[in-house]
Amino acid sequence: MKISCHLITWGENLLKGLEEASLLGYRACETFTHIALQYENKIEEFNHLLASNQFELSALYGGGRFSEKSFQKEVIDYNTRVAKFLAANGSDRIVFGPQGPRNLGGTTLEELKIAAETINEAAKHCYDLGVKACVHPHLGTEIESEYELDTIMELTNPEYVYFCPDTAHLTRAGMDPVKVMRRYKDRIAYLHLKDVTPEDPDAKIFPILSGNEAMPIFCELGLGTIQFEGIIDFLKEIHYDGWVTVEIDQSTSTPINSLKICRDFVEQNLLLPIK
Repeated sequence: MKISCHLITWGENLLKGLEEASLLGYRACETFTHIALQYENKIEEFNHLLASNQFELSALYGGGRFSEKSFQKEVIDYNTRVAKFLAANGSDRIVFGPQGPRNLGGTTLEELKIAAETINEAAKHCYDLGVKACVHPHLGTEIESEYELDTIMELTNPEYVYFCPDTAHLTRAGMDPVKVMRRYKDRIAYLHLKDVTPEDPDAKIFPILSGNEAMPIFCELGLGTIQFEGIIDFLKEIHYDGWVTVEIDQSTSTPINSLKICRDFVEQNLLLPIK
């Protein structure tokens, strides 16, 4: 397994994110796609930016509103564009993130059929560029529940539609990450490692609470409710050798401290070196 980190915690400040994550020892990252695409016509500059911080690009987040036919061409074109950028930067993974808002009652079978058609077509375009498209179930979107995930996986072509489990999104949607990952073990091609905030968080552990700020629903690895050891054991069992990306949407202290907590947990508790 190879460890990557998401720079989402630094918001729009890509340069600071690269600098501080590099200081912590991380050597690969995801970043916001709209930030990366600012370098779409400056590939050498982007490559230099990564290399100067000893980084490589693990993936970018693509996707779109898959379940609406009127968005089909737009979604296919956008993900093809992102895949071209990834390929130009030596990366071969794109995360297919579904969009919200989530319909009351969830996504219907007819809508899921449209979504699968769009995902198949967009993924094929990416695959032809050497980039694997990985479906990422996400809270509050058209692909959130186990039924929606299972339907999409059943209706899409395993030759070029892969799976990106996110430990926190699966858990919060009521799924057991290991059971779901076992079901689609042959299609896992990328992974987001994320923890879920406890229902009654301790102010001594989360500095954000000392200012009476609301806790985010996700938190630093090892401070939440997910038991990661079983997840890592499963990945070792199937000889997974791809990217495992640490992701913290919102720091409960500072971005660099959050990624340090995650680094220490990954190395000391999960026994995975980050470089």
